[in-house]
Amino acid sequence: MRIFNLLYLLWFLILTTFSVATYAEEKAEKKEKEASFEHPGYIEHPDWFKVSFYDLKEDVAEAAEAGKRVILYFYQDGCPYCKKLIQENLGQRSLAEKTQQHFDFIAINMWGNLEVTGLDGKRYNQTKFAEHMKVMFTPTLLFLNEQAEIIGRVNGYYAPHKFEAVLDYFADKKEKEMKFRDYYASVSPVPATGKLHKELSYLQPPYRLSSLYRIGKKPLMVMFEQKQCKDCDELHMDILKRKESKEQLERFDIVLLDMWSDDKIITPDDKETTIAKWAKELDIKNAPSTVYFDSEGNEVFRTEAYLKSFHLQSAMDYAASRAYVVQPSFQRFISERAAKLEAQGIHVDIMK
Repeated sequence: MRIFNLLYLLWFLILTTFSVATYAEEKAEKKEKEASFEHPGYIEHPDWFKVSFYDLKEDVAEAAEAGKRVILYFYQDGCPYCKKLIQENLGQRSLAEKTQQHFDFIAINMWGNLEVTGLDGKRYNQTKFAEHMKVMFTPTLLFLNEQAEIIGRVNGYYAPHKFEAVLDYFADKKEKEMKFRDYYASVSPVPATGKLHKELSYLQPPYRLSSLYRIGKKPLMVMFEQKQCKDCDELHMDILKRKESKEQLERFDIVLLDMWSDDKIITPDDKETTIAKWAKELDIKNAPSTVYFDSEGNEVFRTEAYLKSFHLQSAMDYAASRAYVVQPSFQRFISERAAKLEAQGIHVDIMK
């Protein structure tokens, strides 16, 4: 029995040493690769990120024992929005300390090859796991509770003040009491006055969206916004006024809605409700958010976070061209689209 225990201990030490060495080598290789990666979006991850062997249920158990929850952070090299998250959000001492206090932050490369033991106990490489979790944007954050259940999802970049609200919401377990949109409204109330940037070319009330759908009609672009929204102002006063954006807008029927409005609307599936109730039913969390419907009234895509012009134009192109039918990965689509534009001599600056 003693010999067996010694052999078992030796096997365990060899396995552990190999795993740590493999992780260290992979991290060093990645660091070396990233150091030479000339891209405006490159940024190294903070050292306080969780060192994980990607057995996610084990990670959740360790976090729970320490009184924390887990955040899965899906990223990709050269992602400018990931850079904003790391620099502008987690680069603030108060936000970094709050994140470390309440969460174990685990980074997962959506194009990586490391093995992940998922929440279902199945094994994937990082790329397949990202696909399995339906990750379409970077950054994407998945919040896990103590039972290794997904209790929240942030698709894309949130500005620091909203990111902090998300941290507080899940750290204080408010998901048991209310939806995030209602929590955020309570801690950052929407002013009663302000301006929605409605254009005459947009659909006007009364909103009867179900009557739009006939074969051959344009897809529908529904923009959910709110009054006194700085990102909405930038969207309409700059990004949507650009020539490339206008060309994409012409491919849609467009409706702009105040996500808090009690005005009546008939939805694409022919239900009569209010705009606020419909926004809540669709789980609209952020202004501006855009939901795309095909010519038969089915939701096919949405954007829910801060986007610059190229990514927004790509999202419109993705929905209007029905590229999602043959290319389910939006990230692959925008990479291919950028390459095609560059080949035509059109320089792509993804942060303008």
